[in-house]
Amino acid sequence: MTRSERKDRPKTVLLVEDSPGDIRLMQEAFKTADRSVQLQVVPDGLAAMAYLRREGIFANAIRPALILLDLNLPKMDGREVLANIKTDDSLRLIPTIILTTSDSVEDVLYCYECQANSYLCKPVGLELFEKTVESIDNYWLTNAVSLELPR
Repeated sequence: MTRSERKDRPKTVLLVEDSPGDIRLMQEAFKTADRSVQLQVVPDGLAAMAYLRREGIFANAIRPALILLDLNLPKMDGREVLANIKTDDSLRLIPTIILTTSDSVEDVLYCYECQANSYLCKPVGLELFEKTVESIDNYWLTNAVSLELPR
């Protein structure tokens, strides 16, 4: 599949985020960067795992091409979500990017030890946020070759 074919193809991104402001910024940034992205949002770690495992109200969820994961979440924090994703054979190959306000060395180290694919600190301001989302889209959803796994 060529780069332009990958760019135009619908892609599902799971955003695990509890901040309404950050959710809105992400929605706007993806509208600008890539209208083919179908952003699915869950507000906490338990909902993220239910979505990924297609449980309950998420029984018909589409497998995401990418997960954007905040660390500081209610119910189950992002560190635990990441550990669950990367130890589950059916989920571990989904690229998982940490997108958080924490720049703690301990958090960065922990996430990379758990096999996070990337660790990004949330930028401040709409313009920087849009540039970050555009770079995520260009690299992870357009340029990187991914596996096409069944739902």
